[in-house]
Order: sequence, then structure tokens, then C-alpha cells
Amino acid sequence: MKLIFATRPSALARWQTRWVTNALRNIHRDLEYEEKVITTQGDKILDKPLPEIGGKGLFTQELESELLSGAVHCAVHSLKDLPVENPAGLTIGCIPARAEVRDALISARGYTISTLPHGASIGTSSLRRAAQILSLRPDIKTESLRGNVDTRLRKALDGQYDAIILAGAGLTRLGLEKNVTEWLALDVMLPAPGQGALAVQCRADDQTTLSLLAALENDATRKAVTAERAFLSGLGGGCAVPVAAYAQMIGDQRLEISLAGLVISEDGKRVVKVSSQGTDAQHLGNELAQQAIAQGADEILKLAAEH
Repeated sequence: MKLIFATRPSALARWQTRWVTNALRNIHRDLEYEEKVITTQGDKILDKPLPEIGGKGLFTQELESELLSGAVHCAVHSLKDLPVENPAGLTIGCIPARAEVRDALISARGYTISTLPHGASIGTSSLRRAAQILSLRPDIKTESLRGNVDTRLRKALDGQYDAIILAGAGLTRLGLEKNVTEWLALDVMLPAPGQGALAVQCRADDQTTLSLLAALENDATRKAVTAERAFLSGLGGGCAVPVAAYAQMIGDQRLEISLAGLVISEDGKRVVKVSSQGTDAQHLGNELAQQAIAQGADEILKLAAEH
């Protein structure tokens, strides 16, 4: 039997797909694998900031179409890019163990958040990152940064920005962590829901593929990201909104989930922070979203949507 995987053309997307296929190959040695490279809208439109072209499925819609058509069996996504609702007929077949969740700052001149000069420029494609930086350093100018990891890294090292911020998982997966100037602590920069985790999507009725993918499932990661994405869903948000969340399993038997959530205005001046614990990931995320809304999160998100 052969499994056909849809993948985006970037080095990171190809790495992630090959990581999954290699992990499966070690378990299911008689299986064959094939990659089908598909370019998404997010890959094509590189001259505009993500929030301008945003919307759900910017990096996933074309891959999902291939799945629904039956042309491929699986698609590997960075979970943070995947909309919280699967299209009808699709499901997340497995979520492997999570990698690095933190964001990383890279500066050709070795600056950190605290040592960046007044009025320095930081490149980022994320409203969430830009807003949290402005909350810390209102003097800093945030500028749009697009392209794959290699392209964005090159722009930083060429000095086009005083610094840039990237997801740490992408850097570690590509062996580029030596370029990190500062790892941003979670109390400084809370990550996007699902950041650092992979999601392998497949058809919901494809029992053969689902049974093969089950070997890569990591229960603790699934519960944590489910809570984070439930928080995002409860706020009605997509991938291009200034919402952050991070959950982890706690306690001696790792049965309870600790979840921290954040909603922040684009200028970094209004911040809603909430946290709670529970054993039901979906309920915890929804409950925390309601707490955030009670503290004004919906007003912040409404203003962000109007810009």
C-alpha cells in the first residue's frame, strides 16, 4: 500500500512531511510513501501582510481540496495554521508530540528585546507577536515580514530589520537555532494556539489511513492543543487575530490541564490575560474564552477585525 501526502513547497513543510513519513516508515515498514507538492494562496501572495490577505485556510485550503478529491491520503500542517474547524469530511488523524513552543528573536547585531535601540524595527508576520512586542516596547516599529523561514532569516541577517521574530519550532526543525539571539520566555511572548505541534489531516471515513496514523498520536499534546484551540474558537477567532494560548498537562499523573490565554489590542495597550485548570480540554478552552470575553476580549477583537 502507498500513502500519498500533500505538502506545501517550503523547506519547512517538506521537512515536516518527511518527518511524519519517516516516523511511519519505522513502524509500518511495508508501506510506501509519495509526496505531492501543492502551492497555497499563502505561498503565492508574498507582497502583502498576512492580516490583509488573512482569513481561514490561507496555508491549508488547497491541501484540503486535494484530500477531499481523493487525490491524496494525508496532509501535514503546522497546527497553528490550521483553522479550528475541519471542513466536512476531514479530520485530524494524529497530532504527534509537540516540539519547541516558544518564539525566537533574531538580530544580526545581537540585540535582545531589552537592548534594541529606541525606534528599532522588528519584522513579523503576526499580529499576536507585534502586539505583545508593543506592549513591552511601545517605541519599537513593527514591520511586515513575509516569506518562508529561510527568506525571513536572510532578511534579518542582511540587516533589513533590527530584529525579527520567528516560531522556534521551525528554526529547530531546520537546524537553524544557532541564529537565535534570544528565546522569548512564555511570560514575555505567549505562543499561538497549537504552536510547535503538527497535525496530520485525512478523510474522516478513511479508516485504513486513520489506523496507520494512530501510532504517531501523542495524547498529552492532543489535549493541550485542543484546549488552546477551544479558547481560540470560543473567541470566534482565526489564525490572523491577536490571540495567544498555551496549555500543558500538570500533576503527578498528568491528568489535569493548565491553560493560559491572552487577547491583546494591536497597539499592545489593552491586554486581557486569563488562566485556569481543568480535566476536559474542550470545556476548559471554552470556559476561559468566556472569562476573557467578560473582561473585554470581544471588544479588542472587534477593533482588530475592523482594521
